[in-house]
Amino acid sequence: MPKNTALARPLTRLAVLASAAALAATATAAPPATAQPEPKAPKEFVALSDVDPTILHDIRYVTPHNFTGERVDGYRKPMCILTEDAARALKKAQRTFRRDGYSLKVYDCYRPQRAVDQFVTWAEDLDDQRMKDEFYPRVDKSRLFEDGYIAARSGHSRGSVVDLTLVELPAGNTRPYEPGEPLVDCAAPQEERFPDNSIDMATGYDCFDTLSHTLDDRVEGEQRANRLRLKDGLEAAGFVNYAYEWWHFGLADEPFPDTYFDFPVHRRSLSGQGHG
Repeated sequence: MPKNTALARPLTRLAVLASAAALAATATAAPPATAQPEPKAPKEFVALSDVDPTILHDIRYVTPHNFTGERVDGYRKPMCILTEDAARALKKAQRTFRRDGYSLKVYDCYRPQRAVDQFVTWAEDLDDQRMKDEFYPRVDKSRLFEDGYIAARSGHSRGSVVDLTLVELPAGNTRPYEPGEPLVDCAAPQEERFPDNSIDMATGYDCFDTLSHTLDDRVEGEQRANRLRLKDGLEAAGFVNYAYEWWHFGLADEPFPDTYFDFPVHRRSLSGQGHG
C-alpha cells in the first residue's frame, strides 16, 4: 500500500462533505432577482416625428412644468408616440395648417397608464398644492375628480388622443420653465401667462378652468377664432374635440377603443417594428 493512501481517505471524505454542503446551499438559496421587461408598443404605434417631422413638440410631462410640478412616470423621452392612423391624420391636418402659415404643436400624445395612476395619486394628496396658482387657481383640489379634471382612465392611453395647439410661422422659441419660479394664472392675459409660442387660445395648456371649454361664451374675437381654426382643421382630418378642453382631440375611428397601454414613452418602446 502506498504510504499516502491512509491520508487520502479522510481528505476525500472531507471533499465529499464540502461538496454536498455547497449543493445544499445552492438548492435552498433564493434565485437572483431579474428585472421585468418593459412592455412594448403594438406594431400599429409610431413616433409622430417619423411620420411628419414638421410638427412641433413641447412635451410637458417629461418636464416639471405641469400641474403635478414634477416629471411624470413613464415619460422617458420628450417624444410623441401615437397610433399610425392618428399620426397620419395629424400629417394631413398639418399640411393644411402650414399652407395658412401655422404649425401644429403637440403637448401630449400617447400617455402610459402609470402616468394616469400618478395623476390620481397626486389628486388624492390634498396637501400638494405647489402648482395651484398656475393650473387650477379657482378650483378646489378636492373637486378635481368630481369636476372631471382627473380620472382613473384616459383616452390618451389608447394611443389616438393628442393635446395640441397652433403656432404661427415662423415659430418663435419658448424658454424653459425654471422650478420654483413665480406662477401665473393660466387664464390670465397671454402677455402675463408663462410664455408659449402658441397663438392666443385664452388660456394656457392644462388649465383646469371652465374658460378652457372650447366654445365658452366668454371667449370672443381673435381667441375664439383661434380655437375654431384649430378645431375645424383637426375635425376635417378625422378628429373629434373634447368640449371641455380646447387642446384635446381624439381620432374618431381609433384602432384601440377599449385598450389602455402602459409601455413607456421612449424610442425603445417602438423597437423592432420598422418605424425607426
